[in-house]
Amino acid sequence: MHLLGFFLGLAVGIGFWVWQQVQLHRYLGRLLRPLTSHFYKMRLLLIPRLRQEIAMVKQHEQDLQQLLQTYQDLLNFAPVGYLQVDEENQLLWCNRQAQEILYLQSWQPEQVRLLLELVRSYELDHLIEQTRDSQKPQTGEWVFHRSCEDAAQMPTIKSLALRASSLPLPNGQVGVFLENRQPLLDINEVRDRSFSDLAHELRTPLTSIRLVVETLQNRLEPPLNRWVNRLMQEVDRLINLVQSWLELTQMEANPNMQLQAKAVELRSLIASVWETLEPLAQRQHLSFSYSGPENLWIKADQARIYQVFLNLLDNSIKYSPPYTNIQIQAKILSTKDNDGASPILEINLIDSGVGFSEADLPHIFERFYRGDKARSHSPQDGNSIGAIVGNGLGLAIVEQILIAHGGSIKAMNHPETGGAWMQLQFHEVMANSLSQDYS
Repeated sequence: MHLLGFFLGLAVGIGFWVWQQVQLHRYLGRLLRPLTSHFYKMRLLLIPRLRQEIAMVKQHEQDLQQLLQTYQDLLNFAPVGYLQVDEENQLLWCNRQAQEILYLQSWQPEQVRLLLELVRSYELDHLIEQTRDSQKPQTGEWVFHRSCEDAAQMPTIKSLALRASSLPLPNGQVGVFLENRQPLLDINEVRDRSFSDLAHELRTPLTSIRLVVETLQNRLEPPLNRWVNRLMQEVDRLINLVQSWLELTQMEANPNMQLQAKAVELRSLIASVWETLEPLAQRQHLSFSYSGPENLWIKADQARIYQVFLNLLDNSIKYSPPYTNIQIQAKILSTKDNDGASPILEINLIDSGVGFSEADLPHIFERFYRGDKARSHSPQDGNSIGAIVGNGLGLAIVEQILIAHGGSIKAMNHPETGGAWMQLQFHEVMANSLSQDYS
């Protein structure tokens, strides 16, 4: 009896629970029917729009792929090499010029390999790392010694002078443009050799012409000798040009020229140069002033350094207006290196002439560069029939001499005088007591 009552109560409870679930589902159905209908209608409206957006995305992707292919085609036919690496320095892509420059015969476009495995150039690898670390464009130049697996081809493969310009890209990638400068260097070498040979051939006939002119000078009376004097000046100018060209060619071919290095007291040397040029300065009523230490000892070739200041002071005299002053200011600078303080001697030569134009300043030390016409003739000799202008090699020779001494020179315009400002730096500064000669 008790068991029957239990099952009867259980059946009533289950029936009541089922009835509640049915009622709940009906209520939810009535509640959600409008929403379901709304979402269904919205879905019908959104599907065409979504399909349109998908089509637009696919078209945009195709356009980007086509644009990428266009850029790759342009880079393939570009006259410079280009390569791109990922964040791990794996070569992603390079154009035909880069393959030829770096001799990447075994690389295929679908391959992704470390650049250093393909190209044994630690300079290139270092440039890429610098670009990635600094996140700024970098440039570098070096001589690339190409490797080759075929020993028979080794004699035909020559080293190349490369210039690289790199730039950071997203996701740690780096792009590098490569320029093969070897053909230009070869052309310059052939040109210099041709000019040098020509200069050697000209020396003998020019010397003979000068001897003939000297003979005529002693036999002709005024006013006929005026033209012979003019001829002598032009012959001397040509002889000086030939000699300067030969000298400059030898210096550039051998930057570490043989120097007769010894202790040179620079203050006395500058004074000696000025004494030599003083007759020219007096014509313009020019004065000279020196400021700085009295004892300036450097280790240098005295004759070469004398030539440097002779050329610079001569230029200042030529281009200075009358009744002005030519200044030389000397001072000792100190820089820090691994061994401590390293003194540097700085010489500033300043005049009050016309100075240099901004367009000329980057080219002042180039051979045969004349620049602004205001500096292409000597003011004090401008009305003279026999005025001899410079040959455009003097400052190029000055720069090469200073480079051979481990020094440098920079051309500027002085902010106060408006004239030329030549700043020289010497690194072989000696103590005052070291006045003996050095071999």
